[in-house]
Amino acid sequence: MRGSKALRYAAPVLVATATGIALAAGPAAAVPIGQSVNGKMTYYTDQGYGACGTPIDANSQDLVAVPAAWWTSANPNNDQLCQGISVEVSYNGRTIRVPVRDKCPSCDRTHIDLSRTAFQKLAPLDRGVVNGITWKFVR
Repeated sequence: MRGSKALRYAAPVLVATATGIALAAGPAAAVPIGQSVNGKMTYYTDQGYGACGTPIDANSQDLVAVPAAWWTSANPNNDQLCQGISVEVSYNGRTIRVPVRDKCPSCDRTHIDLSRTAFQKLAPLDRGVVNGITWKFVR
């Protein structure tokens, strides 16, 4: 009996470890407001609805898609990132602030995906990928 009980609890832990899903009870971790991240930026041009459930046009609106790793809710529409959180991005002596409106599933924890218009405020589009940026979550 004791062995089967251990297996029953070990299997979910192994799955969680392999997939990176946290099993902790209680509320999800808070967004680290004000903590600087060194990373890279790219841009995207999607139109439709972003992960926050609001209409987006990444060709004409300043916004940011943040890495999936920072999202804490199973339903991204209800995620704390969609509750008035923005990202302040600095590069080459310029700083912009853009609202979080979308999720970037292919971005690692330090990589943000800006809308085309926001990216252009920091670098020419032909750069495509810009390393050496600093960004942080802000209210």
